[in-house]
Amino acid sequence: MKEKRINPKTISAWKDFLCVVPVLIFLAVFTYYPIVELVRISFTDWNLLKDTWQYVGFRNWVWLFNGSGTRYLWNSLRVTILYSIGELTVTMLGGMIFALIFNRMTKAFSVMRAIVFMPKYVAMSSAAVVFLWILNTDNGILNYLLSVVGIDPVDWLGNRSTALLSVLMLTGWRCVGYGMMVYLSAMMGISSDYYEAASLDGANSIQKFFKITLPMLSPTTLFLFVTTFISSMKVFQSVDILTQGGPYRSTEVFVYNIYRYAMVDFRMDRASTVAIFFFILLLIVTAATMKLSNGKVTYDS
Repeated sequence: MKEKRINPKTISAWKDFLCVVPVLIFLAVFTYYPIVELVRISFTDWNLLKDTWQYVGFRNWVWLFNGSGTRYLWNSLRVTILYSIGELTVTMLGGMIFALIFNRMTKAFSVMRAIVFMPKYVAMSSAAVVFLWILNTDNGILNYLLSVVGIDPVDWLGNRSTALLSVLMLTGWRCVGYGMMVYLSAMMGISSDYYEAASLDGANSIQKFFKITLPMLSPTTLFLFVTTFISSMKVFQSVDILTQGGPYRSTEVFVYNIYRYAMVDFRMDRASTVAIFFFILLLIVTAATMKLSNGKVTYDS
């Protein structure tokens, strides 16, 4: 009777699988299990101030879409969208402008690029504390500079019309350098042959930008758009330190809304419900963005 031998390819496949088992266990414990628990909690009345809880079906979802939670849901969604538009504009448009300005391989331009990019290395919490001083109504340096040119002091963080703009000042200071470096690295990968051919055809700098540079940067633009959009939707630290969602919830972004329900109102059930809705919303918007941009991105470079 012949002894059955195991195929070496099968052994190799099992070895490869065993190498990823620890990662799968880690994801199961710290990612997928919490998501399942989040869904379960959304169907309970879990209040941290009470000792007991019970399943209540879709009551929290009714509260979110047809109850007192609806008003705050749409307010946080509106604020988050406004913030995301602001961060996307600063990161992508500002990053593109700085990349075009500093696209020179000299020591002087290298130093300037480093200065613009350096704020990205500053922790958000530390930067927010510094901006608390800069934007202070009575003793802030920004109001002092405004007073020098004859402009009255502005209550940057206490006024509904300027609070979100103040948060975006901090965001822009930290993120514009990141957008610049991403675009710069992509620009350096574009072949000079395209520009030489365009010059022979009589194209000027503006035509070269719109006909060569911008189309060639479309994969980078898509990457920057998706990553910046996701990070902007999850903003929390800057809002928590600068405004705590105020004044009058004018800066209460989605994540801070979830935090308020969980850690201020102690309603874990409502926080879980809003978190699930937020997760689904991010998933749909990201998938739609990738789908719509599929035929508009060129990877020729």
